[in-house]
Amino acid sequence: MKKPTVLRRRYIPYEVVDISDDELLYRSDDLLVTRWSSIKSRLDIHGGISFTFITKGYKVGRFYDSERNFLYWYCDVIETEYEPVTDTYTINDLLVDIKIYPDGRVILLDADELAQALEVGLVSSAQAVKALKTLDSLLKMIYDGNFPPSECNGWEY
Repeated sequence: MKKPTVLRRRYIPYEVVDISDDELLYRSDDLLVTRWSSIKSRLDIHGGISFTFITKGYKVGRFYDSERNFLYWYCDVIETEYEPVTDTYTINDLLVDIKIYPDGRVILLDADELAQALEVGLVSSAQAVKALKTLDSLLKMIYDGNFPPSECNGWEY
């Protein structure tokens, strides 16, 4: 399987990070599955597995500690740009996130950052609308008991 270049773009704070060194486990037109370790050393998380749903507009991550204990699911609302000539994915973080703990607690994160990014022109109104619609579908999936997506099953950290 050919390994693409994968860039992660954040708007607040603005940064573009090359995450191509993550281990590519699976690739299709609709899904990238990667295994990764934290870029910066952290006490709270060690690494995880990410499922980038390219056409659905979200990335689902399973986060683990240094003892390989599952900590939580983390969902990023994203948009993905693909450049076939260079085989490069740019994953744009649309700021709003959801964290789901094993006990079922669901926490919505960074809605204020989406508002700020829209207010100062870091994201367009079309991107904000897309982010909110994607957030809504993720929350419905979670509250309806259909989370995680079936594609997230069967992968080992």
